[in-house]
Amino acid sequence: MYCGSCIRDNSLARTMMSLGHEVLLQPIYTPLRTDEESVAEPTVRYGAVNLYLQQKSQAFGRLPKFLRNWLDHPALLRRLTANPDATDARSLGELTVSMLRGESGQQTAELEGLVAFLKHEYKPDVIQLTNSMLLGLVRRLKQELPEVRVVTALQGEDIFLKELEEPYRRQVEEELRMRAQHSDLFVATSHFYADSMSDFLDLDRERIKVTRLGISFDGYREEVEVNGNQAAGHSKDRFDIGFLARVCPEKGLHNLVDAFVLLAQRRSEQVALHVAGYIGGRDRRYLEQQQAKLAAAGLSESVRFWGEVDRDQKLEFLHGLDVLSVPTEYHEPKGLSVLESLAAGVPVVQPSHGSFPELLERTGGGWLVEPNNPQALADQLEAVMDDEQARVEKARLAYVGVRREYGQELMARETVEAYRHALSLPATRIEEN
Repeated sequence: MYCGSCIRDNSLARTMMSLGHEVLLQPIYTPLRTDEESVAEPTVRYGAVNLYLQQKSQAFGRLPKFLRNWLDHPALLRRLTANPDATDARSLGELTVSMLRGESGQQTAELEGLVAFLKHEYKPDVIQLTNSMLLGLVRRLKQELPEVRVVTALQGEDIFLKELEEPYRRQVEEELRMRAQHSDLFVATSHFYADSMSDFLDLDRERIKVTRLGISFDGYREEVEVNGNQAAGHSKDRFDIGFLARVCPEKGLHNLVDAFVLLAQRRSEQVALHVAGYIGGRDRRYLEQQQAKLAAAGLSESVRFWGEVDRDQKLEFLHGLDVLSVPTEYHEPKGLSVLESLAAGVPVVQPSHGSFPELLERTGGGWLVEPNNPQALADQLEAVMDDEQARVEKARLAYVGVRREYGQELMARETVEAYRHALSLPATRIEEN
């Protein structure tokens, strides 16, 4: 699927390059999939198939190098990991524990290959790991590249952790807390998530810097189109509500469907629901359940399911909305789709948890409601529908606020500043076993 973390990392790397920094965006596990032009290396290292096979038997780590390289071929990785259950936490507990154990896990051949590449070929000053599930790499990185600073991003890995089964979940949490002590610095995209992960990883909060999200505004409509009564489609008789996220329970589509049914009972043909996002195999039953609720309420004709959208389709989707809502059940650490909606001049209605209060406080581009409360969500959507003046003003604030607070250059500059801070710290020394 299009991965929010991959989109964010690709945008960050591309913007840092434009600011004159030398950056390598190195895919691991699988190739990156982003809806913008990718600046990632074509070669995948620490590939998913090799990691999986070595979990079954370390003998696979002694395969000839050309065979292991073939197993890391991007086309093969795309094909073999296309199964939506390939990243299902419920089946990956043992592998996750082993990878977090790094130098003492089953994947030492892949680990040593990655470390050797960075030590002898690229020779970085700073290595940023895309999330804390990669902390098993840090000990060997610090041993072989002692002057390098390792920065670990925190991007929502707690969702994966909550799905792990015991005893693996407990083992993973123990390894994460121990391995976190080896990373020089952490970065998070919101103060909420920095505070949350500080507690979870038992870290001094000062070791986590907040480097906000940033997006590209290329392709979004011009400002003149959101400064009057045409803002967010107000010339239409119909009120269009959107959902843009992976279709799964944690993203809360069921909350929006329930709220939409309540709203439609009051306003009948005046409202429409648009749903866009990736649908994994294990979530198809969930989608069918939501479709059945809409059919039972006689609303099938009032809903359009877009499926997964590329960038052009995403812009078309957003520019046709009056309001967007992604009423997540979990505490969202990023909120990329919210920023994308605001960039289109489309205000949002979001639950008052996770990163959403922070995003809306900075931009002014929407309303907060009680989490997991479809009635409250329906009431707020109806209020937005009925108050055109407030809707136009929120659309203007959204458009201006997101460009002021969440541009990709600001994201890159804050990240570079975090790297400079990491480089100012004494190098962490880790002795050989």
